[in-house]
Amino acid sequence: MKTLTKTKWLVDSNHSEVQFKVKHLMISNISGTFKIFRGDIESEDEDFNEAEINFEIDAESIDTNQQERDKHLKSPLFLDVQKFPKITFQGLLQKTGDKSILNGKLTVGAVKRSIKMDVEYTGTGKGRFGDTRAGFELNGNLNRKDFGINSALLTESGNLVVGEEVKLHMDIQLIKQ
Repeated sequence: MKTLTKTKWLVDSNHSEVQFKVKHLMISNISGTFKIFRGDIESEDEDFNEAEINFEIDAESIDTNQQERDKHLKSPLFLDVQKFPKITFQGLLQKTGDKSILNGKLTVGAVKRSIKMDVEYTGTGKGRFGDTRAGFELNGNLNRKDFGINSALLTESGNLVVGEEVKLHMDIQLIKQ
C-alpha cells in the first residue's frame, strides 16, 4: 500500500492580493484590501484536491485608500481590531470535474461561520530562482451581519450607508516548500 506524503506550500504575500467590495449608500462599491496576511496549504498531489488551507489576515492592515474610513472600519462598530486583531480561515479545497470549491470556517471577531469560495487554478510554473509556484483566483460573498458586524447607519432616505453583502476576491500565489 502506497503512503502519500503531503506537500506544503506557503502563500507568497508579495505576489498575492486579498480584496473586498461593499456597497456604499447602495449606489456604488467601495473596494479595499488587506495588506498583511499569511497562509499555508498542504496537499497530497499536484492537483490540490483535498488540500488543507490555513490563512490568517491582520485586521489592522485593512486599506480602502481613505484613512478616516479605515479608522472607522477598524473601530468596534466594524472589525474591532484592538479586541480581534486576526481574521482566520481554515478549509478544504474540493474538486468536482472542472470546478473547485473552497469550503471552510472563517472567523471574524468572535464569530466563526462556514463559507465557500469558487476557486480557479491559474497555473503552475518556475519562479525566478527555480522554485515551484502555483496560482489561484478565489471569489465569494458573505453577509457581514452573519459575523456580528451589525452597523445599520442609514442615510436620510433610509438606505444603508454600508451594504450587508461583502464580495471577496483573492489572487493567491503559492511557493512549494
